[in-house]
Amino acid sequence: MGAAGPGRCGRDPCGALCLLLTYLSVGYADYVILTHILLQPGFRGSLWCPLHAVVFNFIVVMLLACHTRAVFADPGMVPLPDTAIDFSDLRSNMPHKNERSNEDWTVCNRCETYRPPRAHHCRICHRCVRRMDHHCPWINNCVGELNQKYFIQFLFYTGLASLYAMGLVLTTWLWPMDKSFPGKMEGVAGSISNNHVQMAHCIVLLVESVLFGLFVTVIFYDQVVSIITDETPIEQLRNRLLKEARREVVHTRKPKIALLREVFGRGFVICWFFPCNCSPPSGGAPAYSYLPNYDV
Repeated sequence: MGAAGPGRCGRDPCGALCLLLTYLSVGYADYVILTHILLQPGFRGSLWCPLHAVVFNFIVVMLLACHTRAVFADPGMVPLPDTAIDFSDLRSNMPHKNERSNEDWTVCNRCETYRPPRAHHCRICHRCVRRMDHHCPWINNCVGELNQKYFIQFLFYTGLASLYAMGLVLTTWLWPMDKSFPGKMEGVAGSISNNHVQMAHCIVLLVESVLFGLFVTVIFYDQVVSIITDETPIEQLRNRLLKEARREVVHTRKPKIALLREVFGRGFVICWFFPCNCSPPSGGAPAYSYLPNYDV
């Protein structure tokens, strides 16, 4: 059975809007940090100014790099056959869903092809994705076997950038470094106006950082839990609905570190923080038999 090459998920208008909102939010945060916080008189003459600028922009660059990899990487699409396959006989003999487990090959009625264990069909991308977690509009792509690492890295650096921005805003408010001296009355009106603008930008940035920070923290926690429990959200939902079937199918759990290495790679742990393939996830590209179990 021939197979088409892997590709990226299809795009949808909601995903495109979320991508634009992501880049605008990151750009606005960087603008406020540099212009209305670090380049203010209090920070400008201090060594903290270049230090904070370098650290924050490094986090932003890593955030954008991870996001770009998550957007354009193949999430693990199941290749389509070159020619249509007749599954009519197979479908008539297919067992009930309760009798199947995560280790079974299945037939996708929409893609008209076999799909390996733990692969699921995405209704937005119109393709089956290996170990599909969910379709995320913030990367306009599915989160699957081959790009989950980049998605989690994007969440990590987004949360880190949000925390850093909140820290800088609160530091500016609680411990202002710009101390005005008595007798300096020149440009008081302009200074008050600038302070109002700076305060407005800082409030918007603080609200943005809190909202995005809490949002990505919840998703990051959910992603880590799904890895160490070796169950995607789709599988968790199905297993809750099919408790009787779960008693019959024993799911072997691997050590947590082994499960994490399957996603982030088997290289050094420091490589887990960079959006590159220091070593291929799961020890290489997934290898599936071309002759699946026909009793699906």
